[in-house]
Amino acid sequence: MANTQPHRVRSITEYHQLRGLPGPEHPLISVLNFDELEQREGSPTSLVLDYYSIALKRNFGPGLKYHYGQQSYDFDEGTMFFIAPGQVFSVEAAAGYKLSGWMLLVHPDFLWNTPLAKAIKQYEYFNYAVHEALFLS
Repeated sequence: MANTQPHRVRSITEYHQLRGLPGPEHPLISVLNFDELEQREGSPTSLVLDYYSIALKRNFGPGLKYHYGQQSYDFDEGTMFFIAPGQVFSVEAAAGYKLSGWMLLVHPDFLWNTPLAKAIKQYEYFNYAVHEALFLS
């Protein structure tokens, strides 16, 4: 993996554009099917998201590697992972690699003025150090 600056994705709409999707139906929340995502040549592999991401990914294999901080994660069957705003992760996929599963993207503003806005900070799966595991397999 090249040692480059991560690409900051500031909005869910920007993520849709990055992956070749039409704009989200709501700018603060989106559910994506990985079968519909494009991995465009030259698109950034290291990302910092400004929103929450919960993903259930299946059909991992030798063509896909995830990096979180300095850790590399390698799952064959699948995984579920949680990313809070401001955390860095990267994906390396072989050409033509297709992943299946679902991803929920939620902007913090969507939660504004709700009990979940305060409670989400207490959920340990969103609150971890980069040397700790965040994946469920």
